[in-house]
Parts: sequence; C-alpha cells; structure tokens
Amino acid sequence: MPKFSIIIPVYNVEEYIKKCLDSVFNQTEKDFEVIVVNDGTKDKSMDIVKNYQVKIINQKNQGLSAARNKGVEEAKGEYLIFLDSDDYLEKNLLREIKKSLKNTPDLVRFQIKETYPDKEIKYEERAFTGLNGERAFTKISSYHFVENAWCYAIKKSYYLKENFTFKKDTIHEDFGLIPLVIIKAKIVNSISYIGYNYVQRTGSIMSSKNYEKTQKKVQDFYNHYHFLLTEIDKTNLDSTYFKSFISNSLILKITELKFKDYHHYLKLLRKDQVFENLLIDTKKRRIKKSLLKISPKFYYKIMK
Repeated sequence: MPKFSIIIPVYNVEEYIKKCLDSVFNQTEKDFEVIVVNDGTKDKSMDIVKNYQVKIINQKNQGLSAARNKGVEEAKGEYLIFLDSDDYLEKNLLREIKKSLKNTPDLVRFQIKETYPDKEIKYEERAFTGLNGERAFTKISSYHFVENAWCYAIKKSYYLKENFTFKKDTIHEDFGLIPLVIIKAKIVNSISYIGYNYVQRTGSIMSSKNYEKTQKKVQDFYNHYHFLLTEIDKTNLDSTYFKSFISNSLILKITELKFKDYHHYLKLLRKDQVFENLLIDTKKRRIKKSLLKISPKFYYKIMK
C-alpha cells in the first residue's frame, strides 16, 4: 500500500499538466501513486499524461466532483491528496506531510501559496499537532484558505468510514464537504510547510465573469450551506465556530449578486436566521454582526 494517493482530475489543461505532474514525480518522498481521471478532456492533455507512470481513468465529462469521487474509489494509498491539474507542489511536500503522521492523524493541513505570472503570495499559518476536529476547526477557520480540498492530506479509512463524497453537478463542491471533514476528525495536524502552489489563471471555473455562472455559484453555495447545517446537527460536536464560518461564507457569497438577486437571497438568509449563527464573543464580532444584518454589501464595501 502506498502512503499517498494523489488524485488529479484532468480537463483541458494541456498548458499546465506537465508542470503539475513534474512537481509530483520530483517529490523527495517517493511512496505514492498517481491517479489521473480524464474527465473527457478535449485537448492534448492526455497525450502529455501518458508519458508518466500514472493510473489513468477515462470517463465522459462529469465535472470535478465526479472525477474526484472516481479517483477515491480507485485509490490504494493510506492518505488522499487532491491536486488540481493546473496547480503544482513544492518538492518536499510529501516528505513534510509524512513527518507529521506519527500520531496517525485523520487529517493533515499544509500551507498554500498563490502564484501569479508576476508575483507570489504566501500564506503562513501557525502549525499545531494532535487537536480534535472541533478545536482544529477554530484555528483553521481563521486561515486564508479553509474549505479547499487541496489544502489537506486525508486518511482514506476515515474518509470512507464517514461516507464523504463531493456533491456532483455543483460549483463550490469543496465548501459542501471539507468543513465536515475537518470538524469530524479525531486527530488533526497542521504543518507550517508551504507546499501547494495555487495557480491563478483566466478562464477557470472560479475566475469566470459570466453572471449566469455567478448565479449558479450562489445557489449551489446556499444548498451546500443547508446540507452542512443538517449534517452538523446530526452530531454531538460543538458547532459554534462551524456554523459561524459557513454563515459568514454564505453572507459574503451573496454580495457577488446584482441588486434584485442580492435582495432575494438577503431575504432568504434573514428568513433562515443565518445571521444568528455569527459569533459575538468579541466587540469586533458584535459590530460585524450588527452591520452585516443591516447590509452585507455595505459592510464588505467599507472593509475593502
């Protein structure tokens, strides 16, 4: 059994996939397998992939969630790592993660760097070891990236035991799953190594300016929120920070909408009592909650 299964969905990334795969096969830690899920790519990406020693799974285009889910089904490794095909790893990432596995954690968090054509932005968060999911969530929820699946190495046995899966045919599928992966974990470690390069490019799902896609993003986000709320209420976990995080995330998300749609969702959020989940344990948070309840758009405008 390999220590790591690295799952890479591929769809129209011929400009990026070589750098992505090179970053994996140049790792100083070699105990891994690579699973490439060809999600019906229409370009020459797979011609490049075939030059590497990877397991290839071909399927009709079904989207990122379905590709990741298929990769998990085929994975043989002890820990799962989700790598987007336009991103790449630092060469010591797997080695640094492996150092953190002595206490057999369900989850290992590593740190992220945004890469642009002309600059890099590093996000350095404090490391910790051996926290349960509730305590880990209070710390991770203050990080710059929280729910992105590619921030973590996840123990496969834990992932399967909890029946985790990415919801198909949605955008922001990470938001609809990873918060639960964090808070339900028995042991969570976070390492300070900045090992993942999040490449900023135009034309990706998350950078699209198409307003219809924006509307779908918000609707999916709203549905994910209710799913997370339902799932966390089935547990006996302390969900105070969890509910505040997902509520803050949803409130911020609706500010991307135009006037009429924004006010439609604002009414829904008030009806659903989303604002009541926000933390008020500090003066700053009390003020924030009061302003958000009046107008999320105004609050985020003055905070820029």
